[in-house]
Amino acid sequence: MQRFRLGASGAVDYSQRHESFERWFQTPLGRSLLASQRRVLDHAFEDLAGARQLQVGLSHRLPLASGADFVQKIITTPGWHPQMPDGVAVCDADELPFPGDSMDLVILHHTADFSPDPHEVLRESARVLRGEGRIALIGFNPLSLWGVRRFLSRHHQGPWGGRFLMRSRMEDWLRLLGFELESSCTHFCTLPVQRKEGYSTRNHRTLNENGHFLPVGAYYCILARKRVYAPIRRRAPWRKSKVISMPGTVGASRGCSSQSAGATENQ
Repeated sequence: MQRFRLGASGAVDYSQRHESFERWFQTPLGRSLLASQRRVLDHAFEDLAGARQLQVGLSHRLPLASGADFVQKIITTPGWHPQMPDGVAVCDADELPFPGDSMDLVILHHTADFSPDPHEVLRESARVLRGEGRIALIGFNPLSLWGVRRFLSRHHQGPWGGRFLMRSRMEDWLRLLGFELESSCTHFCTLPVQRKEGYSTRNHRTLNENGHFLPVGAYYCILARKRVYAPIRRRAPWRKSKVISMPGTVGASRGCSSQSAGATENQ
C-alpha cells in the first residue's frame, strides 16, 4: 500500500489525495456511496429548476443531481485531464472563476473534506450563489464508524485522507455566511469495508432511511438557502418647502387646523 507523505514544508499534498479518492469511487463500496448520494440529491432537487447549476468537487467523472432541470450544468475539478467534456472548469475550490450571484444551485461534493481551507470554500460558494439560491454540502461524518475507521487508519488512501469535519461546524459556518438551513441529515449506515459481492440496492435504501433519522451515517448532506435581506430605508426628513398647500382641506397638521378655524371665523 502506498502511504501519503507530507511535503517539505509539512503541508498535505491534497492533489495526491484527490486522485486516490477518485480511484476509490471505482471500488464496490465507493460506487455504492456515490449511488446513495445521487439518490439523496435527486430526491432533494427533483422539482428544482434554474439557469445554472455548479458542482464543486474533486473529479468531473462524479456528476451529481443529474435529474435537476437546469439550462447549464458546470463541474469544477482541481486537476486537468485529457479529453475532458464541455462544461468542466479546472480551478481550486477556494478560488472559483465565476462572477458573483451567477449560480442558482451549488453542490459541494466532499470539497471541504479535501481542501486546505474549507471555510474559504464555503465563502467562495456563497459569493457565486445568487440570492435565494440553494446550496448542498456533502461531507464525511466523523461521528460514525467511518470516522472511527479514519481515526484508526495508518494510511490515507481514498476517503481516509479527508478531514471529516463536524456537521455542526459546517452548519455554523453556513449561518455566518447568511444561509438558512433547510435540512441536515446523515446517510449510508454501511460498514466501511469492501465486499467482493457488492451491495444490494434494497439494503442500501433501508440503510439510507435509517441513517436519515440517526446521526451515524457515513456522510451528511446539508441543504441551505442563501438569504438576502433588503436594507431598511431611512425615513426622508420633512421639509416645509416640499409641503404642498391644499386650501380647504382639513388635516391633522396644525397649519390645516388654523386655516380651517380662520375660515370659520370669517363666515
